[in-house]
Formats: sequence, C-alpha cells, structure tokens
Amino acid sequence: MCGGGCYDACCDACCPCVSYDARETILCCAVCLAVLAGAALLAVLLAAYGFVRHLSVTVDDASLTRFSLATSPATAFAYNLSLTLVVRNPNWAMSVRTTAPLEAGYSFDGQRFDRVRLADEGDTLPAGKTRVYHLASGADGAYVALGNAGVAEFARENATGTFQVEVALAGEVRYQAHLAKRRLEATCPLTLQLAPPGTPAVVFQKVKCKLAKPDKNG
Repeated sequence: MCGGGCYDACCDACCPCVSYDARETILCCAVCLAVLAGAALLAVLLAAYGFVRHLSVTVDDASLTRFSLATSPATAFAYNLSLTLVVRNPNWAMSVRTTAPLEAGYSFDGQRFDRVRLADEGDTLPAGKTRVYHLASGADGAYVALGNAGVAEFARENATGTFQVEVALAGEVRYQAHLAKRRLEATCPLTLQLAPPGTPAVVFQKVKCKLAKPDKNG
C-alpha cells in the first residue's frame, strides 16, 4: 500500500470525491514516475560525466620551406616549419582544462630541435569543441644532438628533399567532474617535402596523431 493515515486524512479533506483505491493508484504511479525520473537522471549524468573520451589530435596541414644542417661548431638546424595542429574534445558534456602548459616539440631522427607552447595552464576546451593552432616556427641555429648516424640520415633525406619530422604534443589535463589529472601525450610523424619560397606548393596529407596510453589515473 502506498497510502498512510496523514495522507488519507489530507485527501479526505481536499478530494472527498476521489475514491480510496484511486488515491492509492495515483500515489503509486507518482512514486514510480519519480523513481523512473531519478534513474533516467542518473543514467544521463553517468553517460555525461562517468566515462572519459580522450582528446583527438591531428595535423591538418604542414609545410617545410627551409631545412639545412650545420655541423660546426655543433649540429644545428636552420629551418622554417608551419603547421596546423587541431585538438578536439569529443565529450558532449565535459570540458577539458589544462593543468600544465601544453607544448609541441619538433624532432628529427629521434632528437628534439625545438618546441613551442600551445596553451598555458588553465586553458579550457569546452565540450564538443575544437581548438585549431596555427604554428609558424623557425630558427637559424636550433641545436640538435645528432650523432654520426643522425647526420648520415639527414644527408640521405636531404638528397631526396623529403624529411621525416615528428611533432610530439605533451601536457596535462583534467576533465570536468573528474579529480584526477591525466597526461596528454601524442606523436605525429610527418613526411615533409621541402618547398622553398617561390616553388610550387606541396599537397599535405592529414595526419592523425597517436595518443599515448592513458596513465593510471586516465
């Protein structure tokens, strides 16, 4: 039975024309609807905030207009690299906030030669949104710790005019409604055809970056 003494007395005073059985049916239906509404709300909250879909990272465009290596007094690159890096938040309810600076590092033959900052700590990417970073980097003498093997690899690639450059994204984020901080690491291997100013543009094929496996908190 869904009713009680106080409930019956109140209904007798307010709705004397409604039978006791009808009152019981109405009350039980109201309780059932409240339970169903609570379960539906719990399911929505669980779907929205219970499961994290990790950010996706792509390089949509890139161009290399200068890439030369000096070996004395130390190995260093003179380079100009432009790229469009895209970070997407696929979660439909959760925003993502950086808890450490987000950076992109450039490497050749496994050796980093430069890095750029994309976002500071506290930057927020809303749910379902995409952030596009247009990066233009260059240096006349970016130090790179290439050994003999690395120098030889540069010579081989320089002979073809096509270079293998890796872009690595590194940072730390926190998803809305989650206390744990999560590492954000992605690697983007790029095959870049050298195209000095004044030469025809080279078509770039979009690259989907590979995310590192989530840490224990991720």
